Amino acid sequence: MPHTYHHGDFHTASVLEAKARAGTTVSVCIPARDEGSTVGSVVRAVVQPFLARHGGNGLVDEVIVLDDGSRDDTAEQARDAGASVVTGPGRPGEAGGKGQAMAAALAASTGDVVAFLDADVANTTPAFVTGLLGPLLTTDRVALVKGFYTRPLHGDPTGGGRVTELVARPVLELLFPELSWVRQPLAGETAAHRWVFEKLGFAGGYGVELGLLIDVAQQLGSDRLAQVDLGVRIHRNRPLHELRPQAVDVLRAALERVPPTALPPRP
Repeated sequence: MPHTYHHGDFHTASVLEAKARAGTTVSVCIPARDEGSTVGSVVRAVVQPFLARHGGNGLVDEVIVLDDGSRDDTAEQARDAGASVVTGPGRPGEAGGKGQAMAAALAASTGDVVAFLDADVANTTPAFVTGLLGPLLTTDRVALVKGFYTRPLHGDPTGGGRVTELVARPVLELLFPELSWVRQPLAGETAAHRWVFEKLGFAGGYGVELGLLIDVAQQLGSDRLAQVDLGVRIHRNRPLHELRPQAVDVLRAALERVPPTALPPRP
């Protein structure tokens, strides 16, 4: 039975109590490249309520921004907002790839539980954090959590997530039907126990999110996945021509993980 929750199912006090009871540490990692206009607000949504050294309640022990080759003031904005900034694998003006950035962020972090947030979201709230951490800290079964949300597009209330709807979800439905219930397989809002990320690793580029999802299902069991409704997610929607590389990475990650018996025989 799929584990599907709403962020409102996890009140801050109950998540904080579960963390203290387990003696667990938590890292929030934010890979970023040229996101100076939004990364500060994303960091503040985590730092102000949750980071003890900034007066928060201690739910989060560290906030790391992985600056992946930014040419703008991403690093400065992140530091000013209270994050620790780590230089990623990309050179200035040339990103190292999302999967590579997530791997570098994990290596720089120390938490027993690690949550990833995207840096380009304009409306990140503390509920993103409690929603992602809730299933991991309050249950014993969940190994990896994905966020899902409504994504506006060009003034319409829905329509965002074109690679998700045209590539990722159809691929799951056809080749990995046990994962067809996952609403946002490419969500950058994801969290897991550290051992899960270390055991499975990260696919390169934009294939990282789908790769993690399939790897958990194949190696740990799809019943160890959960998804949490985070409400509405507002971010910069890219023009169609910029989405092709992402679609290619996603499709590659899926095809590399298809069991040979699931592929049709060649003529």
